[in-house]
Amino acid sequence: MSQICVKVMIKGMVQGVGFRFHTAHEGLKFGLAGYAKNLPDGSVEVLACGEEAQVKQLVQWLQQGPRASRVDKVETEALAWRHVDGFEIM
Repeated sequence: MSQICVKVMIKGMVQGVGFRFHTAHEGLKFGLAGYAKNLPDGSVEVLACGEEAQVKQLVQWLQQGPRASRVDKVETEALAWRHVDGFEIM
């Protein structure tokens, strides 16, 4: 099983709708570590590290996000593996 890290940029109506909270919940459910943070341009940045299959599941979930959100665009960037503890909301 391979460990990977990805940075995901999510654009749309993703702030003020619980996106970071739900992302952290889903990340922990998949056994991942990382963070979800709001950016000044109205987008959300997510770092997810863990087993490749679970990271891919989270990225798939991010395509939809929580019910109250509207996801217009998702950009994913592979990063070098790094050890991260927990899943933070920033």
